[in-house]
Amino acid sequence: MFISNAYAAAPAGGTDLLSLAPMLIIFVLFYFMLIRPQMKQAKEHKTMVAALKVGDEVATTGGVIGKVTKVSDNFIAIEIAANTVINVQRHAVQTLLPPGTLKSA
Repeated sequence: MFISNAYAAAPAGGTDLLSLAPMLIIFVLFYFMLIRPQMKQAKEHKTMVAALKVGDEVATTGGVIGKVTKVSDNFIAIEIAANTVINVQRHAVQTLLPPGTLKSA
């Protein structure tokens, strides 16, 4: 028998704070780099959608741009061309465009 038996060494102590430190650091990094900015962006989008009013120029998530002609609780009417109005859900509005954007397009 040329190969001797190998035995695993038992850990010298319980769980230290140092053994949990990498996990805590990763969680803190994820919070500040991913979770917090996404929560901030969602809050800004929610306030923007709540503040929509008639006459605003908007872009939807589908890429449709137009002027808001009617606002209700869950839906808005967007005029995308002369005498062409579509109804979309409020949360489908992605961006509030600067005034005058449609005239230059």
